[in-house]
Amino acid sequence: MRVARSLSNAAAERRTDIACDVTKPADVERAVARVEKELGVPDVLVNNAGIFFIKPLAETTPADFTNTLTTNLTAAFLFARTIVPKMVARGSGHFVTIGSISDYIGFSGSTAYAASKFGLRGMHEVIRQETAKSGVRTTLVSPGPVDTDIWDPVDPDSKPGFTKRANMMRVEDVAAAVVYAVTQPEHVAVTEIRLLPAIYTPRG
Repeated sequence: MRVARSLSNAAAERRTDIACDVTKPADVERAVARVEKELGVPDVLVNNAGIFFIKPLAETTPADFTNTLTTNLTAAFLFARTIVPKMVARGSGHFVTIGSISDYIGFSGSTAYAASKFGLRGMHEVIRQETAKSGVRTTLVSPGPVDTDIWDPVDPDSKPGFTKRANMMRVEDVAAAVVYAVTQPEHVAVTEIRLLPAIYTPRG
């Protein structure tokens, strides 16, 4: 806990809030340039932007599919491409990808989301290979359902086969997994963490 608190205190002292459209390469480059100017190359990059909806294949429009891939996958690529090579050049850093249970299990109604998350897993694994022995560590965190406002339009409490919101994990649970991974000794690589609620309803 001492390490986690120290990390939290350091983050509070160095916090920089920057508005950025993560789907636009120029915006990402400007945001990263500002961070580097004020704080230097980040020690940790956590890719966590994402959108989510549930629609059958026939109701998923090309715009739905494109927007999901752009936000969930392309944005992560833009940040990784901008920051990870600089970590490699420095010889240290930690690249964390927030995936999903949907990066290894397909659920009905999640064509676009699953495509983005399976793609995210693939991209992360390639980056892991390319950064091997560079001093940069990589961790994929794949949580099951987490209670955030992303579920508001879905209303899982009213649908059979969905984990109820009261039983879902909290954002703090995922954050704790990230802190655990990035605070391990340098000789330890936490390559992947899968998280599920204690009371989990798997849906088809």
